[in-house]
Amino acid sequence: MQFKQFVKGFMGVMVLAALSGCGSGDTSDSSENTEKEKLVVQFVPTNNDGSMEAKAKPFAEYLSKKLDRDVEVTLATDYSTIVEAMSSGQVDVGIMPPAAYVQARDMDAAEAILTSQLGDYDQETGLPIKDKLTNTFKGEVLVKADSDMTKLTDLKGKNIATLSPNSASGYIYPVAELKDAGVDPTTDAKMTTVNDIPSEITSVLNGQMDAAFVFEGARNVFDASFPDNDLYKDLKVLYLTKGDIPNDAIAVQPDMDKDLKAEIKEVFLNMKDDKEGKEAMSLWSHQGYEEAADSAYDTIREYTEKAAE
Repeated sequence: MQFKQFVKGFMGVMVLAALSGCGSGDTSDSSENTEKEKLVVQFVPTNNDGSMEAKAKPFAEYLSKKLDRDVEVTLATDYSTIVEAMSSGQVDVGIMPPAAYVQARDMDAAEAILTSQLGDYDQETGLPIKDKLTNTFKGEVLVKADSDMTKLTDLKGKNIATLSPNSASGYIYPVAELKDAGVDPTTDAKMTTVNDIPSEITSVLNGQMDAAFVFEGARNVFDASFPDNDLYKDLKVLYLTKGDIPNDAIAVQPDMDKDLKAEIKEVFLNMKDDKEGKEAMSLWSHQGYEEAADSAYDTIREYTEKAAE
């Protein structure tokens, strides 16, 4: 009888130990499940010379520290890939050019939480205006300074360097306004898509192209990339688009947790106030952020439809 009682007691202890072990495992899994999920951030580089990849890592480290979670920063290969990445859920936060944002928004794949602020430019001199920020910009048509072209319609029959058809300033707005002026560049000129703005500028400087569609202030932004040229002397602005283009959107997945959205918004709003933040913003020439007015992006759709006619 005593032996049977011993066996029963021993088995009871073993069962309790097993249950205790299971409980310990559950606690571990629960701890892992409460860890903050990694965020993936993506942006479209303004040039493809490899320099922006190196800058993406410190930006990821900056966001990781501020958001207290692992952040991965990736570069989109072009305007369409960031839309695809947002729509497939591969990217949580997109620093999105305006036309790309509108496309993703229309697919219910992006929600703008902020709009970027850029330095404003004097439209007569093309030089930046000190301490003045703006939430819109113009499309700009650059030609060689000694060109005899003086107006937009002079582009008829010319060779034009453009960016992707999804670029507001590098394609959509100047193409739409050319059509309004009676010139269809898809048939009345020769447009060539290139990878980035420095490539566009180079093609005009070397005479390969007669004009380039870029964003307002491109000469100032990329002047340092052309040490053998003075872009303000070698190039002139043939035309600035009449339409104002809304700046880049800081967009998130629409179903993102509201508290996380608020955290991300706060980090971007405060970037301008510290050195690391300013260095991060310089990736896209951003100088600050403000609350997004989503309706400001509606004009993109009108221009996109016109450019596609």
